[in-house]
Amino acid sequence: MTTTARVHLEVRDNIAYVTLNRPDKHNGLDEEMLTSLIRTARSIRKDRSIRCVILKGNGPSFCAGLDFGYVAKHPYMVPKFFAKLPWSKENTFQRVAHIWRDLPVPVIAVVHGNCFGGGMQIILACDYRIAEPTTTLSILEMKWGLIPDMSGMVTLSRLARVDIAQELTMTGRFFSGLEGAEYGLISRISENPLAEAEELARTICEKSPDAIAATKYLFKKTWKKDTRMALLWERLTQLRLFAGKNQRIAMYNSLNKEKEPKPFKIRSSFR
Repeated sequence: MTTTARVHLEVRDNIAYVTLNRPDKHNGLDEEMLTSLIRTARSIRKDRSIRCVILKGNGPSFCAGLDFGYVAKHPYMVPKFFAKLPWSKENTFQRVAHIWRDLPVPVIAVVHGNCFGGGMQIILACDYRIAEPTTTLSILEMKWGLIPDMSGMVTLSRLARVDIAQELTMTGRFFSGLEGAEYGLISRISENPLAEAEELARTICEKSPDAIAATKYLFKKTWKKDTRMALLWERLTQLRLFAGKNQRIAMYNSLNKEKEPKPFKIRSSFR
């Protein structure tokens, strides 16, 4: 497992806890934080025992976004991370957020304090966002004369109405966790978001790992696609599940509730 000074990774009961660890800077994104997040996500992808991820921040905030003070002192970072290799679909700035959407297991963001700019784009790429009601959110790039460029255009369009997404992006205004839930950007409000995230993760871990991975894969493939393509991907994904051992285990457990349930094969083949 990959644990660095900036990002801590702990795995307990098949749940990966990923913690942004730069509390004195409200977990602002510097070069080390960006690269550590990507390495951590790649490490999680390789570990087939992991069934769910909880992404959280240490200290007073989840993440205050890109550390522009650091960028001003290290200007080489922008062209280095903005450049894209010809065979890649994304540059490094985009990858640090979008990589969580690409993981084959659910990712739950636990949000508190401030969540601005790049931090906002990271949680939007997660599957669920559970936030404290007093959380302060902002798509803050407009403050710097920029647009969201860490995959925000992909995730915003899937979560919020276009008028809301445009208004929040154009104004860069601050809004609460409660408002975020109204806009569709926050999944759930809680006074104890970590406890709720853990409860959700444990529920997910009780299900077939193949079916969970297939669900995430299928929604990613079909969301806002036309009906013909959505139905095609639905059929292909279901056929793949029928061929797996975990589907037969799920059937056995559901039909034999009086017996001891069989454990699922942790090493999911649907990756």
